Amino acid sequence: MSDVDNVNIPLWRADAIVLFDWLMSTDLNTVPITHPAQKQALTDLLSRLEADVDSDIAGSTAEEIAAAQEAVARDMGW
Repeated sequence: MSDVDNVNIPLWRADAIVLFDWLMSTDLNTVPITHPAQKQALTDLLSRLEADVDSDIAGSTAEEIAAAQEAVARDMGW
């Protein structure tokens, strides 16, 4: 892939922590998908979150994960 193919999406750190924790703990073989590319995209997202050394999402502690979950769920409204 070239840089032209990349999309940069600003993501709240708490969202990134919650997504990373969920992706690490989920068996992607059990996630309902309608096309194999969906599973691959989730795997790619996990890899990107894991490799992002600047944010160190992969190094989040249990306390950081709990705080992130609390922050993200705070004003869901549904």
